[in-house]
Amino acid sequence: MTRSNNQAAAGDFLPFCRPSIDDSDVAAVTRTLTSGWITTGPSCAELEQAICDRTGAKAAVAVTSGTAAMHLALHALGIGPGDEVITPSMTWVSTPNMISLLGAKPVFVDVDRDTLLVSPESISAAMTDRTKAIIPVHFAGAPCDLNGIRAVADDAGVPLIEDAAHAIGTNHAGSEIGNTGHAIFSLHPIKNVTSGEGGIFVTGDTDLANEIRRMRFHGLAAEAWDRNQQGRSPQVEVQSPGFKYNLPDMNATLGVSQLKRLDSFIERRTQIANRYLKGLADIKGIKPLTVPSWDHRHAWHLFVVRIIEEEAGLDRDQFMASLKEQGIGTGLHFRAAHTHRWYRDQANGSCKLGDTEWNTDRICSIPLFPDMTDADVERVLNGIRTACKMNQPQGATA
Repeated sequence: MTRSNNQAAAGDFLPFCRPSIDDSDVAAVTRTLTSGWITTGPSCAELEQAICDRTGAKAAVAVTSGTAAMHLALHALGIGPGDEVITPSMTWVSTPNMISLLGAKPVFVDVDRDTLLVSPESISAAMTDRTKAIIPVHFAGAPCDLNGIRAVADDAGVPLIEDAAHAIGTNHAGSEIGNTGHAIFSLHPIKNVTSGEGGIFVTGDTDLANEIRRMRFHGLAAEAWDRNQQGRSPQVEVQSPGFKYNLPDMNATLGVSQLKRLDSFIERRTQIANRYLKGLADIKGIKPLTVPSWDHRHAWHLFVVRIIEEEAGLDRDQFMASLKEQGIGTGLHFRAAHTHRWYRDQANGSCKLGDTEWNTDRICSIPLFPDMTDADVERVLNGIRTACKMNQPQGATA
């Protein structure tokens, strides 16, 4: 019997997101917990191979989070003091945090107002002789213009690290994200596939993958478990100082189980997104993101709308509060990184990104997860209509 976690009675709180956990996931974790080996081991290796099989990447390294993967990738690529790394500000703060902690400078670039995706042109304009990496963000499950961005990176001889935290299962021009180059996936609980907490670095460079694999576990030449033995040889030595970012099998086995259902998850997310697009078309002031024009498969990690106060009759914060009062959860993805206090202070007010700033004041993510019913979707749409109607001038219509 499949576990159901979407049968909420009318009036129950509908969260912004809920992991889709079924009996096969529970059984997989239970097997690992009773196997006698729960830290990094065979399930972690199985997850890495499954990701390679799925994406076509030559190598994958599983770690404790997408943030850990970003830290290790930047460290292994030698990013440090005096270097610049180009990335959009419309992203989670972990990326500029990791750049900054390594002593480098995040160079924030603007995004397209309607897709929230960074363009090859904005990246090219920000390039200097100090640029040592480019980190585009595949936002909300939609891919960037990878062909154009790769051309900019290749022309400059600069590494490209795709932030694919939102994009496991996303396809660009017939290829799965992660197929070539370097990319980072997140397996956080709100992502399309979860391992509880976790992240995956994928690459076509096996030497870089081996370096990151060493760095995730103290810089040792071998981990506590490998394919040939259990335990650790007394000859194992630190090759260079490393970190403690290895993913336990307790987490990895959930990721393996979830990955098998990724396509069905995306199919249901797409159905929900299409219902939202249709239902929101006649509601003034609620503007969804635009789907990119290039050939792709959208993973629909998030469904993001922008609240246009002049048309909707309320601002974003009022909109979120109204939905909460109606028992509907929302999210904010994201407050632009350059508007956070530390980054404001670093820039001394010099960072101006018009389309990013316009969006960061208006964006809101509405509920989207595979276990939502059609009735849940209608509940959200009705909640949005109610929120807008309540704030319209008397005699106006939403």
